[in-house]
Amino acid sequence: MRIHARAGQGAITTAALLGTAVFVEGGYAYAFPSFGAARMGAPMNAFIRISDQVIRLRSQIYNPDYVLVVDPTLVRSVDVLAGVKDNALIVINSKEPLSLKPKSDGVKIIYVPATEIGMRHLGRPLGNTALLGAFAAVSGTVKLESLKEVIKRRFSGEIAEKNTAALTEGWEVACG
Repeated sequence: MRIHARAGQGAITTAALLGTAVFVEGGYAYAFPSFGAARMGAPMNAFIRISDQVIRLRSQIYNPDYVLVVDPTLVRSVDVLAGVKDNALIVINSKEPLSLKPKSDGVKIIYVPATEIGMRHLGRPLGNTALLGAFAAVSGTVKLESLKEVIKRRFSGEIAEKNTAALTEGWEVACG
C-alpha cells in the first residue's frame, strides 16, 4: 500500500495503525514513511507491506495493490495512480469523484468524505481513521475490530472514542 498525504495529516500514524492491526490478526507488516523537505504541508508518502510471511524487503512500493489519498489536492501535482497493479483498490478522501484515469485494468476507486467525517467526530480536518475504516470495508485486508483495538492502544479516552467513531463511519460509508 502507498499513502499520499501532506506532512502533518497523519499518514505515518495511518500506516502504523494498519500495520499494528495486521499484527493483531497474526500477519506481518512493515510500515515506513518517505518524504523530502521535512516541513509541514509538504507532499509525502507512507508505505505498508502486508504479508502472511516475514517481510525482508525494505524498499519503497512502486507497484501497489492499494493506494490511500489523504489529501485530494495532491491529485493535481502527483500521479497517485503511478504503478498501480491491475485490479488495485484506491481510496480517496473526497466527497465527489475526481478526474482520474487509471492506466491499469480493473482499478477500483472509492471516494469517502473523510475530511467531513473527521470534522464531525474529531473537530479537526483529519480524515485518516475514516479512510482506514473505508479501506478495511472494501478490501477485506483487516477487520474493523482489529483497527478499533489498535486505536484504543494508540490513543486514550475521548480521543480514542472519537477516532473509533470516525473509523466506523468511514466503514459504513464505504459499505454504503
